[in-house]
Amino acid sequence: MTRHGGSYDLRRGARRLVARMDLLRLAGLAIAGHWVWLLILLPLLWLAARALMAAISPTGGFDPVDAQVGLMGIPLAALGIILGLRIIAGEMDGRSLEIAYTVPGGCERVWWSKLAAGALILLIAALLVGAVTYYWFTDYPLITLYGALQGAVFYLVMSMALATLFRSEVAGAMATVAVLAVDLLILGGQGVRASPFWNPLAVTDPDPEVIFAMTVQNRVGVPIFIALVIGLAFMRANRRERMLGG
Repeated sequence: MTRHGGSYDLRRGARRLVARMDLLRLAGLAIAGHWVWLLILLPLLWLAARALMAAISPTGGFDPVDAQVGLMGIPLAALGIILGLRIIAGEMDGRSLEIAYTVPGGCERVWWSKLAAGALILLIAALLVGAVTYYWFTDYPLITLYGALQGAVFYLVMSMALATLFRSEVAGAMATVAVLAVDLLILGGQGVRASPFWNPLAVTDPDPEVIFAMTVQNRVGVPIFIALVIGLAFMRANRRERMLGG
């Protein structure tokens, strides 16, 4: 009995795993379409442009400090914005939002599936861009790749939240790009540790304890803020009458 019961539990667990993977696949198709692999390769175009600029520039070359934002972070953030806009607001523009509210288990099950699919797409793209950056541009520590991915996930969630707030993909995109511009030009440029793209390699303070403390604050604080934004976005999306209202 125990043997048969254990075999049944394994089969049930395998079926659940297959079902969840299939759900992620469908969620990925919902936010990225059948061209999902082209979106994953899209950040490589940025690297190609940076390589061309380096080839014609008299200075040329890249340092490890350039990897997190200049090489990996910006294209991954752009990809995150594209995906995030489609998570909730895409249902509105596709006239299928009302159907999401009838899904067994609640509409949040749909949002979580799409959010997880978007994060998985970003992870795959980050690994690809990270490998190309490391072998063809400059080497860097592993924390740099995490920093680039952290910024991308931040803008994935931010675009989802702003598009839900304004009930429009276009308005959400404009607002998110504005936040990204402020982040890159002001917060990141001044080394503010609250920036999702804060780069410890760019810190001029030579004290390793100070750099470590700032890194911990950023790498813990930003994910907490991301979780808060997700909660607020889902609260907004759960207001059915307001979301479906004209």
